[in-house]
Amino acid sequence: MSLRRTKIVATIGPASSSPEVIEQLILAGMDVARLNFSHGNADEHRARALLIRDIATRLNHHVALLGDLQGPKIRIARFTDKKIELKNGDPFCFSITHPREAGNQEVVCIDYPDLVTDCKVGDELLLDDGRVVMQVERVTADALHCRVLIGGPLSDHKGINRRGGGLTAPALTEKDKQDIRLAAELDLDYLAVSFPRDAADMHLARRLCQEAGCDAWLVAKIERAEAVMNDDALDGLISASDAVMVARGDLAVEIGDAELVGIQKKIIAAARKQNKAVITATQMMESMIHSPMPTRAEVSDVANAALDYTDAVMLSAETAAGEYPVQAVAAMARVCLGAEKNPIMRRSNHRIGQQFERWDESIALAAMYTANHFPGIKAIIALTESGYTPLVMSRIRSSMPIYAFAPSRQTQARVALFRGVYTVPFDPSQHPGSVSKSAVEELVKRGIVEEGDWVILTKGDSYHMIGGTNTMKLLHVGHIIS
Repeated sequence: MSLRRTKIVATIGPASSSPEVIEQLILAGMDVARLNFSHGNADEHRARALLIRDIATRLNHHVALLGDLQGPKIRIARFTDKKIELKNGDPFCFSITHPREAGNQEVVCIDYPDLVTDCKVGDELLLDDGRVVMQVERVTADALHCRVLIGGPLSDHKGINRRGGGLTAPALTEKDKQDIRLAAELDLDYLAVSFPRDAADMHLARRLCQEAGCDAWLVAKIERAEAVMNDDALDGLISASDAVMVARGDLAVEIGDAELVGIQKKIIAAARKQNKAVITATQMMESMIHSPMPTRAEVSDVANAALDYTDAVMLSAETAAGEYPVQAVAAMARVCLGAEKNPIMRRSNHRIGQQFERWDESIALAAMYTANHFPGIKAIIALTESGYTPLVMSRIRSSMPIYAFAPSRQTQARVALFRGVYTVPFDPSQHPGSVSKSAVEELVKRGIVEEGDWVILTKGDSYHMIGGTNTMKLLHVGHIIS
C-alpha cells in the first residue's frame, strides 16, 4: 500500500472526544490533532491531550498536538430573543453603549468598542462569515448606523469583519495569554496564532511563549486582508513563523471569494519557498458534518490543495461536532492518496537557480535531487535532532518516503505535520557501533527496504547539535555498511 504524503489535521471536539472515536480517527489517518481554544475549557483540553497521546502511543502512531488560540474575533453581544431576521434595506445600529443582553431588531451592542473608530461612512461590514452584509451610513461617537445590503438571520455572538480588513484589534488577547500557559503545560507541538497582521504579532507570540516555557512551533493563521495585501507583508509574516495556515473562512470574508483560490496557491508556494510547513483549512469537507459522503466539489478542493503541495489539509467542525468524524478523515485520506498518483507530484522546480543559505539545507536538497534521479533508491533516512532537515527535504516534489530518525518525543511528533515525512524513534547514542548500519537495519526490520535496494542517509558529526547535518551517504542494503 502506498504511503499518503499529505497529512491530515483533525479538530477534536464533542463528537470526537471519546477513546473509541480518537482511536478510530488515528487509524483512519489523523496525523495532527487540533485543540480549538475557542471552545471548551482548560480541563477538557487537558483530558483530550492526555487521551490522544496515550492512545497514539498504544497504537504506535506519532500524532502531533496543535493548539489553536482564539484571537480577537470581533463579535456582537446578545439579543433579547437570541435571534433576529434582517431584510435588505433595513436600518441597523452597532452601539458600544447599548445593554449587552438587550439587542433587538434595530440595534445590538458590540464587544469591540474600537469598531466605531476603525470604520467610516461607506465601509461594508460582514457578519456571520459574510452571510449578512451592511454598509455604514453614519458614524457617531458611540455607534455605527448602517443599512442592510444582504439580509438574513443574525444571532448572539456572531463575528464581524470589515471588507478589506483594517480593524485594529491586537492579535493576542488576555485569554490567549492564559492559553499559551496551558499550551506550555500540555507540551503542545504546535500553537496557531489567530488573526496576526504582521511579523510583529508573531514576534510577540514567540516572546510570550518563551516567557511561559512553551516550546511549540508557531503557526501563523493567515486570515486578515492586511496579511496578503502585498508580497512583503506575506513574506514577513511567513518568515516570523514556523508554519502557516491558510485560514480560508475569515480570509475569504475580508478579500472576497473570487480572490481566495489564487491567494491560497500563493500562500502555499510562498511558505514552501521559505522552508515552512503549510496547512490548508476551513470547510474542506463541510457537507460531511451531516453526510457520510463528501461532495464532488469538496473532493476537488482537497485534491487541489494536495496537488499544490500543501503539507496538510484540515478538518474543523467535520470532526469536532459532525455526525461522521471518522468517515471524514477516511474520505480525506482517500482523496489525498488519489491526488498523489498524478505524475505532476514528482516534478520539482523548487529553489532552482537560487543559492542555499545553510549547510544542512544544502545536504537536504542534494539528497532529494539524488533521490529523484538515482534508480534503486527506496527511502531516505534523516538522522535529525530538530526535524529541520526532513522539513527542507519535504519541500521538494517527490514520491520518495522520508524517514525522520529522531531521539526526542517532541521531534517525533512534530514531523507528523510534514508532507511525506514519517517518524522512526531512534537514539544514535544507543547504537555505539555503526549508526548508519543500525538505521538501515531498522528499515529492513519494518519491511520498507530489502537487500539490493539503495538508501540515502543524512546525518551530522554530532547527534545532539541542532542544525548540524553535514553528511550524505548512499548505502546499498545488504552490502557492508560502516
